[in-house]
Amino acid sequence: VIGLVIGKTDVRSFPDRKNIGTERYTFSFTIRDSPTYFINVQSWGREEYIRSLSESFRVGDCVTIENPLIQSKEAEREEKFNPVTPSGYKLLLSENHSVVKTSSCYDTDTRLLALLHLPVKDPQDYYSLGDIVANGQSLHGRVLNVLAAVMAVGEPKYFMTSDKRKGQRCEVKLYDETERSFPIVCWDNESIQLAQSWIPQETVIFASDVRINFDKFRNCMTATVISKTIITTNPETAEANVLFSFIKESAQAGALPSPMKELPNETINLETVVDVYTVEQLKEKALQSDGKLEPVHGIIYGYISTLDIDESVSRVLRNRCSVCRFIVNEVSNSCTFCTDVSPEAKSTFASFDILVDVTDHTGTLRSCYLADCVAEDTLGCTVTEFLMLEDDQRTALKWQLLLERSKIYFKVTSSPNWRTGLKVNLLSCKLADPIEARLIPFGQTRSN
Repeated sequence: VIGLVIGKTDVRSFPDRKNIGTERYTFSFTIRDSPTYFINVQSWGREEYIRSLSESFRVGDCVTIENPLIQSKEAEREEKFNPVTPSGYKLLLSENHSVVKTSSCYDTDTRLLALLHLPVKDPQDYYSLGDIVANGQSLHGRVLNVLAAVMAVGEPKYFMTSDKRKGQRCEVKLYDETERSFPIVCWDNESIQLAQSWIPQETVIFASDVRINFDKFRNCMTATVISKTIITTNPETAEANVLFSFIKESAQAGALPSPMKELPNETINLETVVDVYTVEQLKEKALQSDGKLEPVHGIIYGYISTLDIDESVSRVLRNRCSVCRFIVNEVSNSCTFCTDVSPEAKSTFASFDILVDVTDHTGTLRSCYLADCVAEDTLGCTVTEFLMLEDDQRTALKWQLLLERSKIYFKVTSSPNWRTGLKVNLLSCKLADPIEARLIPFGQTRSN
């Protein structure tokens, strides 16, 4: 069987009832070879075999499967956790008899390429984001289809579960004509990798069979990618084309915020950031990337060389929307993003928004972004406390930090629209511990 991989789950393990104390490993994927037909494939076996097989291909690859076992599926039971397929069968792979080969779609059948952009469900069978929000908690726990554009893709977060298993999480913000910010959460590595390939404000997705939940903590509706979900990127349907037009018109009208200002609440576990860089190394890395630098997280032992917090408050503080936390329009003092939220339901609040220069012995990174909670933590005061300071007190605060050896955590991304071509976000800035600073001299490049 030759087909295109349109869905795939992570490797999982279960206690082996035949061999007490051991585990069996499994993963499944879905292949398609025509607009009408696609089928689920499952493999069980030793950990080494299953992990090796799983890592040999991704969603979007073409595979040739030799000698699979064809088995009738128990639709009611199996489709509770697996994608719904038009076939009454499933394929089973065994280590001893089956072989899976990956190949270029061009080497097999170019017609397969078009299947990547064809949803597995009726393209008209979906909820708008506005419908989901409007129905609210009545949809809690429902599994349904969503057609939406990608506003921003968050950084993957990694953690350890209570039973010592590694986990991951990534949140993506979606939008459409009816709703301007709607979260969809990925918990498995496969969907996270797929999400990382999406271009904000240029990508449309059709997500079939996502679970809708009401998030009590954030008091909003959310979507979650589950094992049944199949996501079609940039679907070629009439409905998607309408959404593409909306994206283009919104971008041209400047009605949407910059993607780099999206997901302001995304946080990075600083304990996982261990690479130490010099300014020179970062600039060289950016030059070598030819403007396509992947996000870089690291540490610089240097100092803040420019910190203009005592000249004008308007250069230090910006108002943010209390609903989405984006910077609001300075003239109207209103959020152009939450246009569908009533004025009574939203307000604005003052937040730090500071551009600083970071310098070490090799050079200077100019116009680095120090904002919101990170700025409060760095300055040691809230916005309210800062506004109560006299001019000379703000100057004194500046010189407590300026030109002092600091341990600075950062995130660097390419940004042609940013004045330096590099967007540098400071994630933390603390005065360096004298002992640690001596152990890692200015000339050191990287350290774990």
